[in-house]
Parts: sequence; structure tokens; C-alpha cells
Amino acid sequence: MASSTPFPASGSRSKKPLGKMAGWLRQVLSKKPKEMPVSQETTPSDAPPRSSDDPPSPGLSTAASAESPATPPPAQEGASGSSSSGRWSRDYDVCVCHSEEDLAAAQELVAYLEDSPASLRCFLQLRDSAPGGAIVSELCRALDGSHCRVLLITPGFLRDPWCRYQMLQALSHAPGSEGRTIPLLAAGLARTAYPAELRFMYFVDGRGPDQGFRQVKEAILRYLQNLS
Repeated sequence: MASSTPFPASGSRSKKPLGKMAGWLRQVLSKKPKEMPVSQETTPSDAPPRSSDDPPSPGLSTAASAESPATPPPAQEGASGSSSSGRWSRDYDVCVCHSEEDLAAAQELVAYLEDSPASLRCFLQLRDSAPGGAIVSELCRALDGSHCRVLLITPGFLRDPWCRYQMLQALSHAPGSEGRTIPLLAAGLARTAYPAELRFMYFVDGRGPDQGFRQVKEAILRYLQNLS
């Protein structure tokens, strides 16, 4: 037997719920989505401290060593720099000026200086002058290329006009001497015979057992030491 309760029409049953759902959707869609906060990048200063036990990043040390090679240690002073200054800035340590008749005495002095522990570099005119060179030019070259000049003053030196020229050239290269010009007064020569041009310089007395060679060597070494 059929119930007497009437069923509502289908259109009236679905209309109300659909209207509520449409309104809810409109509210949801009308709301703006919340903006997500942008995460700040971690800077090196914000990064947590790294423990010494942590393993190194792979490839980091290798790349750093490849891009930045190890810097070589600075060169020590006084090694190669001294080649352009000081003693090695000139070709000779000393130029020995002498008369022709005193060649044997000059050779003896040069042998003494060159055989010393300092191995002094000596210029001897007849030995070291360039063959074919002009005598005056070779003398000036030797005086200019030597730190010190030894004047071997003997009776033959005082008689020889060429020796006087050597003496004046040596003085012109070093007017104030400053230890560069070293007169060696030979034994047997009176002090009154000492050249007037050299009166403002002390001379080495050759009357000693070593003929004054040791004092000459010490004077040269003292001058060379002051250069460094």
C-alpha cells in the first residue's frame, strides 16, 4: 500500500544545498592566498661553525691549490743583489800604478793581494791591458773600473813622467781620496820625497818586514767593506 506522505519535488530538494555550496566556493575563491615568506640565503657569516673533525668539502682544496699556487718565499737579501752594487759593481778591486823599472815589485804586491783569502782582483798594466788598446785609454779604463788605486812610490816612480800622469789621473777620479787612493812609500825613500800632490793623504810605510803589503791589503778590504 502506498504511503500517503507526498515526496517533495526533485527541483525543490537540490536547490537549497547547491546554493549554500556555491556561496562557500565564492568565499574560498575570493580570498587571496597567503604569501609564503622568502627564505634568506645563508651567508658565510650565518653558517654554523665548522668543526675541525668535519671532512673537507670534496674538490675544494684541490681547486684552491690549482687556482692559487703556493707563493715562493722571498729571495734573501745580499745574494744576487750585491752583484749590481758594492764590490762587484766594478771589474777590479785595485789598480796598481808603478814605474816600468818597478815591475817586479808590483808583481810581488799583486801576487800577495790575489793570493789572500779575499782573492782581491788586481789590475796590472802590462798584464791586463787589452792588446792594441791605447795606453792612456787603457789606464783610464782601469782607474774607472777599479775601487782602489795603489801608487807604488819609488825613486823610479818620481822620475817617470808617465807615473806622474797616473797619479794625477787617480786623483782626478777620486779628488777627496776617501780611502780609494793608497800611496805606498817604498823603503829607502825619504819622506821629504813624498809627492806634494799627496800631502793630504796618509801613506803606507814600506820599511816593514812585509814591505807594507799587509797594510795595503787591510786598507783595500776596509774600503770594500764600507761599500756593502
